[in-house]
Amino acid sequence: MNAVVTTQNGNQVTERELMDVLKNSLYPGAADASVMMVMGYCRAAGLDVMKKPVHIVPIWNKDAGRMVDVIMPGIALYRTEAARTGEYVGKSEPEFGPDKSMTLGGIEVTFPSWCRVTVRRFVHGKICEFTAKEFWLENYATAKRDTQAPNAMWKKRAYGQLAKCTEAQALRMAFPEQTGGTNTDDEMSGKDFAGGTIDVTPQPRRVEQEQRPVDYIAFFDARLTNCRDTACVDALWKKWSETIDKAADAGRPIDQGTIEHVQGMMAERSGVLQRAVQQRAEEMSEAPVEEPVA
Repeated sequence: MNAVVTTQNGNQVTERELMDVLKNSLYPGAADASVMMVMGYCRAAGLDVMKKPVHIVPIWNKDAGRMVDVIMPGIALYRTEAARTGEYVGKSEPEFGPDKSMTLGGIEVTFPSWCRVTVRRFVHGKICEFTAKEFWLENYATAKRDTQAPNAMWKKRAYGQLAKCTEAQALRMAFPEQTGGTNTDDEMSGKDFAGGTIDVTPQPRRVEQEQRPVDYIAFFDARLTNCRDTACVDALWKKWSETIDKAADAGRPIDQGTIEHVQGMMAERSGVLQRAVQQRAEEMSEAPVEEPVA
């Protein structure tokens, strides 16, 4: 953390000093680890970190089961990289489709149905046009991962946010060697992140462990045995439904026979517990009531 860093204007500061500057100016409230990622990204790409070419974007990571900070380029970096080629000839004004009004997550939202932007590049002696068309519903960021409502920025700036996403797509089309396979922070904010980089190094033992099927019947049978009331069974029903959905989303759907077997086990256990409750109620109602002694 005490390593010396040379800024673009030739000044030298320690990494700690630079981090403090970034956390108190360009990235207020960011964690140290996230700011370190910003510094590493800019160092690797030869970018001036003080011009804020990248952003810290919280994205839901399914594998980690939590929000993680990811470093994403901003639209300004795309524009800068395109301009540096000397072949960027400007862009068109954003063209928007008709407005639509929908209720998303209980909130009434009005937005442009689509946006179209054309970026121009000088290629082999002539100006070529690269047009991108993006739809609001396919790009907007949600306020939370469990709601369809747009976040504050996409609700307030429905046109501006979509225009930036469309321009980013057009710049990727026109300057693929500059933008690569990256996405901007405006495009990725509020989206899910499937996971980290996949290690393709052969690991037989690990693969064997991951491919081993889960014995759902034995798993839920053991837990149903420990259930002493119907509330416990209801909780397992919910967990089973979530397990089925997660397996389907992961491309490993559970066999229908297994699904029906586990559901049958739960229904049977619920019936046993309900009958036990009824039996106890009947026994209590039939028990003689002692008369109070005068």
